Amino acid sequence: MRINHLGQPIGDAVPGWMARPRPPRTAMIGQYCRVEPLDAERHAAELFTALRDDSDGRNWTYLPVEPFPDLPSYQAWLSELALKDDPLFHAIVDAETDEAEGVAALMRIDPANGVIEVGHINYAPRLQATTAATEAMFLLMRRAFDELGYRRYEWKCDSLNEPSCRAAERLGFTFEGTFRQASVVKGRNRDTTWFSIIDSEWPAIRAALESWLAPGNFDEHGEQKRRLADLRG
Repeated sequence: MRINHLGQPIGDAVPGWMARPRPPRTAMIGQYCRVEPLDAERHAAELFTALRDDSDGRNWTYLPVEPFPDLPSYQAWLSELALKDDPLFHAIVDAETDEAEGVAALMRIDPANGVIEVGHINYAPRLQATTAATEAMFLLMRRAFDELGYRRYEWKCDSLNEPSCRAAERLGFTFEGTFRQASVVKGRNRDTTWFSIIDSEWPAIRAALESWLAPGNFDEHGEQKRRLADLRG
């Protein structure tokens, strides 16, 4: 914090700040997965099959749409999403099977202020709680901070969505508060919980994620040796 000539507190200077680039439509390659721009023709059938493993539809509870009854309707919806620049949807493709098993979007993109959000996350059951699931989030963070130079990376979810809140905290996001009656979704009230990572926090979070994702952190059965929370200290 600084003090101006009137004795008022003001924010710290941001020397040389310039608007950041918008995210490119290029793939992010990891050890366990690939995060690539959504292509309805390429990804729809694989995603529809993988997401149908969520037999009771609980993945869709806090999303703005309901499960799709058939592949044509799902593919038509994905075709519309794939044309958008914000939200910019990505498919998460398993490195071993080369099949899409989930989606996530970079959204509410604010280049002027260097703010970007990750959202619309929908992981098929086979992707949930896997190394690839964590790596996909890491790749998107790395794009925002390291490639594009954004200052703030946001995660927002329905305050009742406990798995999403736990996931944000595990990845190193800081809880910032709950916006009451923030929106109406599917005819229901939604209180929205906000989390963020800022650029000064990113180096330590990146180091912890890199250590957790390293092959040496997993035994011969694929079980982690150290938890991500422990690596963050």
